[in-house]
Amino acid sequence: MVTYQIENFYSLKEQVDELFKKHWEEIALYKDKMKLNPDWDFYESLYKQGALGLYTARKDEKLIGYFVVLAKEHPHYKDHLVASNDIIFIDPEHRKGLVGYKLIKFAKEHLKEIGISVLSINMKTHKPFDKVLERLGFTNTERMYSVYIGE
Repeated sequence: MVTYQIENFYSLKEQVDELFKKHWEEIALYKDKMKLNPDWDFYESLYKQGALGLYTARKDEKLIGYFVVLAKEHPHYKDHLVASNDIIFIDPEHRKGLVGYKLIKFAKEHLKEIGISVLSINMKTHKPFDKVLERLGFTNTERMYSVYIGE
């Protein structure tokens, strides 16, 4: 049975390495130039400020997916809290069915309860999940382009 929950930063940090690596391998751009190297101090700081939401999917207590959001006041609308995803990933072995849908739905409901006005989710164009978001009431609102300009 799959369960969905809000997680503690410290316990999740100890368990996420395997999925982080799978996620990076599948999704990351510029892999030949940018290696996976999470800034755990930054995440811990956000967690302590109450600005980091950690939502997970577990099957028989094993971590099979995560949805991490950053929440803050919007600089244009200071009377609103907004959240945007940092990362979202479901282990490929568990993508059939509704795991991703239920994880996002769980997080969306919780974020609404705590006063978030807008939740934004981005995705890589080479791994789209538009249909899941549309079923949850999301609207495609922006496009983003990137280019590696480092050395």
